[in-house]
Amino acid sequence: MSGHSHWATIKRKKGASDAKRGQAYTRLAREIVMAAREGGGDPESNFQLRIAVDKARSQNMPKDSIERAIKRGTGELKEGNTVIEEITYEGYGPHGVAIMIECVTENRNRTVAELRHALSRSGGTLGELGSVGWQFKRISYFSMPSAKHNFDKVFELALEGGADDVTQDEDSIEIIAPVEAFKTMTSALRGAGITPEEANLRMIPNTEIELNVDPTLQVLRAIEGIEDLDDVQNVYSNLHISQEAMAAFEEA
Repeated sequence: MSGHSHWATIKRKKGASDAKRGQAYTRLAREIVMAAREGGGDPESNFQLRIAVDKARSQNMPKDSIERAIKRGTGELKEGNTVIEEITYEGYGPHGVAIMIECVTENRNRTVAELRHALSRSGGTLGELGSVGWQFKRISYFSMPSAKHNFDKVFELALEGGADDVTQDEDSIEIIAPVEAFKTMTSALRGAGITPEEANLRMIPNTEIELNVDPTLQVLRAIEGIEDLDDVQNVYSNLHISQEAMAAFEEA
């Protein structure tokens, strides 16, 4: 199992137990708003918006809520003086694990206060800009269910689209590509009639650190606590998760 799939597994586990539907809708709406702001309000021409809308639909988000989020992103719908912005924060979790936290918020002060509290509670700290960012690189990431797609076909498309790596496990096929290859890779997949479950830019560590099982679980619980914050969209770390630690986490 690749390191990226570790996080996919954690997301599935978290999603299966997440009863905070209102919180989920808020995050989905913000994702739609930002995608529409970046590439326009037409899901047919804006691939990231299409992914965000499909994700919202799969979570039974009401149609009018989806349409309202799109209009907020394109500027057709104004909601007072509220300005939503994307901000990435950096810090350290327990045991010195480097963490990058992507947020979408309309209140920076609230977001910073909540992040600082969540990190300090778990033994971590919120860092300054650039304090851990140098330990990560941004990549294009695509993921699709392995049960629904032929790996050889996806592998061939990925190579043509400029991918650096293609991996498969029992759940998913993942494509890693340079940031500049995102549009090319998107077009290649769309041309083949493939709609990924995830298609976005994300961060991966340049090198990973490995801890024993108990410290690894402490870090994972800390990350879960951060992910529970309303303004947090994505959390990345340089933690390597062993099979043993993953099994213990899934049983918890």
